[in-house]
Amino acid sequence: MASHKPVIINELFGELKVPEDENYRWVVIHCKPRCEKRLADYLGKRLMPYYLPQIKHKRVYQRRKVVTTVPMFPSYLFAVLGPQDRDRVAISGLVVRFIRVGKQEHLIKELDRLCFANKKDVEVSPTMWLSKGLEVEILDGSLKGMRGVVENHDKISEVRLQVDILRQAVMVSVDPKNIKIIGEYEIIEEET
Repeated sequence: MASHKPVIINELFGELKVPEDENYRWVVIHCKPRCEKRLADYLGKRLMPYYLPQIKHKRVYQRRKVVTTVPMFPSYLFAVLGPQDRDRVAISGLVVRFIRVGKQEHLIKELDRLCFANKKDVEVSPTMWLSKGLEVEILDGSLKGMRGVVENHDKISEVRLQVDILRQAVMVSVDPKNIKIIGEYEIIEEET
């Protein structure tokens, strides 16, 4: 029987917005395996804004149902860092590398979708990232107004919320009658 307490980390510390100070930018931190919550705790104690999207993970241990939260994107955490902050974070010993984000507004829009879905307590599951698909908008339900991507017309109920910089996505199930197709979706590779 486990004797340790579960690690509970706030998903969001700070705000999901582009920093007003030009010296501070959102970056993606690629951390060591299974160290996402430790790094989030480290950042929170130093008052550095971060976002660690999490999903609920259900398991059965000896006929007991246990629900834990695990990172949505293993080994990745999003944070707002300034020029000197990279060194302060690297000292933690939990960082593999920093990934520069070219389009701050685009990343914030994607992260805001994930945060919104988690606040509505919608069940999400990891899935494949799509480079091409149909962009859709959800017209009704708890995710009303949210945009995502579907693979094709046959799988219109499987809406993907994508994070392009990571090339990863999560899927939510939506009633097909509540979906409106907006247009084709294609990623054009650019230097970030």
